[in-house]
Amino acid sequence: MIFVAIVCAALLMGAAVLALIRAERGPSMLDRTVALDVFVTALVGGVVLESAMTGRTDTLPLLVVLSLVGFVGSVTIARFASAEPKGEGRVRSAEEIALEEAIREGREVDTSIVAPAARDFHEPKYPSGPRTGVDQDPQEKAGER
Repeated sequence: MIFVAIVCAALLMGAAVLALIRAERGPSMLDRTVALDVFVTALVGGVVLESAMTGRTDTLPLLVVLSLVGFVGSVTIARFASAEPKGEGRVRSAEEIALEEAIREGREVDTSIVAPAARDFHEPKYPSGPRTGVDQDPQEKAGER
């Protein structure tokens, strides 16, 4: 019985560590949400394992609270993330920040060395030149007059 408990504890610890690594690396908010949900699940599993090994039943309220916090947190973040525009809510890499600064300053940029996600994120919206006509912002039109 002790051997089974040790193996289960090691697997739960591994899952928790891997979930924390995934939560730190991202790249999107939903990836982090799923990782933290897995972490809470591993934590609940650890409390259940400890409770089963010691025969304690007074940890049941703690398990209910942890489960509810994990569920409500995941649903809340998923609700707000569903309306999130593409590219928002992600932590930018150093290359992406440097690329944005170079574009803002008007410097020549070699996009072959930038990660594919950064290139996709920073593609020009209007590659053929400045916008004209109907899809031009009214404030930009007022500035041209």
